[in-house]
Amino acid sequence: MSTQLLISTSCWTDNIDAVPECDNDQRNALSRKALAKKAEEELRETENVRTECLRQLKVWIQQNQDVENCITDDNFLLRFLRVKKFSIPMAQQTLLKYLNFRKRFDHIFRNLTLNDDKVNELLTNGYIFVSPVRDSQGRRVILYDLSKFDPKRYTGTDMARAHAITYETLLTEEENQILGVVHVADIGAINASFVTLFTVTEFGTLIKWGEQSFPMRHKEIHLINMPQALRYVYDFARSNITQKLKERISVHDGKSTASQSIELEALPAEFGGHVPAKDMITWWTRQVDAKAKRILATDDIRLLSDAGIIRSKTARRDAENMIGSFRKLEVD
Repeated sequence: MSTQLLISTSCWTDNIDAVPECDNDQRNALSRKALAKKAEEELRETENVRTECLRQLKVWIQQNQDVENCITDDNFLLRFLRVKKFSIPMAQQTLLKYLNFRKRFDHIFRNLTLNDDKVNELLTNGYIFVSPVRDSQGRRVILYDLSKFDPKRYTGTDMARAHAITYETLLTEEENQILGVVHVADIGAINASFVTLFTVTEFGTLIKWGEQSFPMRHKEIHLINMPQALRYVYDFARSNITQKLKERISVHDGKSTASQSIELEALPAEFGGHVPAKDMITWWTRQVDAKAKRILATDDIRLLSDAGIIRSKTARRDAENMIGSFRKLEVD
């Protein structure tokens, strides 16, 4: 596990090439001990629990005839254990759902690289990117600017692929698996043409399955400048997510009001911060490109059957209770 975690913005310089060095500056880093404490407090993660749960999950994968060529290194498997606070049965279900999600939307997840011209454009023009400056709690902040998305040029698939490559890249860092992410989106440019990007069924499935299947901890979601005319789209999206996630969404009338609850230091100058968006974008595209091989490796995983996925809430609850969800797992 990486021992470094940027929690301060004081080391930012105007030279974008200095950002990677800034990330490794121990003067602004959360120690490994502090990060481990956070993982234990929020995720029930200890060295013994981590070791035993990884062992059990790997054995289950090896014996599962429905899954083929699954990545079994610790970094990949820990994202499923951490998002479910080391409940073995819940982590297993999330892994199966993640693979089923990728299978159902193969056109979105396969061959995710910056070699895809549309994805490259959406990341480099600033539709979606990640700040190189973590917030005060050490979390990565994902920025969205809907004014940079032209529905006449890009499709819903292009949009979803830009999101997918961003999220997959973030999950390669264990700090993000532990601490989660913050979303900040300026959606003022959304108009009626955006509604045609997805069918109602596809949009609803992406939202619902995305929350249930993608092993990411969404800590805060800030929506800025929501057009009242499209409030029904927001209401529909909310109807497809859990109450827990609903409570983490904040809607702001404008950037001035948003600044009261969003840490400006982690935002680009265009959002009220200090660092130009173009510098953040340059930094982020480098991170995405550096993780390309890792992300492409997920294309080799196959879900041969979805029979193991528990769809009934009652059956899922009974299964979790029966196994005890391993939340009090202790290893001698």
